Amino acid sequence: MDIVTWERRPSLRHPLLVSAFEGWNDAGDAATLAASYLIDAWGAERFATIDPEEFFDFTSTRPQTRIVDGAHRRLDWPTIEMLSATVPGTDRDVIFVRGIEPQLRWRTFCRAIVEVATAAGTELVIILAALLADVPHTRPVRVTGTTDDVELSGRMGLVRSDYEGPTGIVGVLASACADAGLPAASFWAAVPHYVHQVPSPKAALALVRRSAALLGARINPLELQVAAEDYERQVSERVADDEDAAAYVAHLEEADDSDGPPGGGARGGLGAEAPNAEGMGAEPMRAEGPDSGGMGGSGLDGSGLDADGLADEVERFLRGHRRRDG
Repeated sequence: MDIVTWERRPSLRHPLLVSAFEGWNDAGDAATLAASYLIDAWGAERFATIDPEEFFDFTSTRPQTRIVDGAHRRLDWPTIEMLSATVPGTDRDVIFVRGIEPQLRWRTFCRAIVEVATAAGTELVIILAALLADVPHTRPVRVTGTTDDVELSGRMGLVRSDYEGPTGIVGVLASACADAGLPAASFWAAVPHYVHQVPSPKAALALVRRSAALLGARINPLELQVAAEDYERQVSERVADDEDAAAYVAHLEEADDSDGPPGGGARGGLGAEAPNAEGMGAEPMRAEGPDSGGMGGSGLDGSGLDADGLADEVERFLRGHRRRDG
């Protein structure tokens, strides 16, 4: 059985790959919301899927049944889809990998993604993720970038991962990329742990802006901005109705304000899988403790780089790889 089902084979220019998976690495649905927003905004079209039969426990991730046209019953199985698009205003394309974190055969699953990426000439893999953290919903979202690639870390000001502990598909995919010699970086948005039950468009917006900056694209995510503002307002209203909750959020705000400018990492430092991650139950990954030390920093990655500077550093890094590979 072929793992990847091709619908077409796109011809791509200097592609980058952006991935996001529902599940443990997707607190507040932020990573998949961000990927879906970019897919829609850039008109990405599906070119392949990964067969779920080999990778899912259907008693855990069940297929959905629905009635079509009022008469016919249809089963919708868990999907992992691959889509491609042109990055507006650039001379490159992007591959998106979007779906549910599988339960089975992670090494085979990730090798399949790496094989597609390599065959397409992918130059860099960007893995989007989100975790629960002790951060307030009223402050700018902290996004931390991590990589095991020494050169990529130096150029983009990313954190070298020193995390040890349980991992999710994000960590396994990053490892598979490293084994294949494919540069990869993970970007983690911090979601307030006290509102993990609802989607976080605010964290998704932070990941959209980070992804666009890495790809050198200009984007005006107005709908996501409006949704993020509504999210913050609604959470604030709920918090204000509870005296204990309001005091707790005020404490988080004070800690956040003393922890350095936003734009660096969520407290917890976030290694490849976020240090001090706990548990692997139904709740998304959580980084614990306001005292575990964040990146601080200014710029997009705690590196002092603005969006244009970050895109320029990415391009220099990729040009260097092209020369070596050529």
